[in-house]
Amino acid sequence: MTARRYDREIGHGRKETRVTRVLTVTGLDLDFPHAVQAVRILRHRTNLKTGTVSRQTVYAITDLTSQQASPQRLGQLARSQWTIENRLHFVRDATFREDASKIRTGHGPENMATLRNLAINKLRAAGHRNIASGLRHTSYEPFTRPLDLLGLA
Repeated sequence: MTARRYDREIGHGRKETRVTRVLTVTGLDLDFPHAVQAVRILRHRTNLKTGTVSRQTVYAITDLTSQQASPQRLGQLARSQWTIENRLHFVRDATFREDASKIRTGHGPENMATLRNLAINKLRAAGHRNIASGLRHTSYEPFTRPLDLLGLA
């Protein structure tokens, strides 16, 4: 069974069309034993300022049935991944320069990621929407503000 969903949006200086196509794949003897549906999302974006057009294709598989997740729901799930990307991974890379880190052995990378996540979450809980600004604010009084942030003062 195949199903489609078309979504169109205008915002953030661009016009975007997403076509989500879902195919039921049970009984096809795939190498993914729990796969129930395969998803293809085609994104067409037009920059309204420059007129530049870009296209992107994303593929996914899921164990959700068509009753559990329609094409609309699968498209929403795929888009929600960007919330995680923008709120966490982008901040870790842009603010903490995680991709440039030289820590690559043992448990070092996971430990540093945990500390970065702790810092981001504590700053957000303290009301800082901009993590870089929150780090600067905290660094102005390095012997008291970090302890206050952690509730250790």
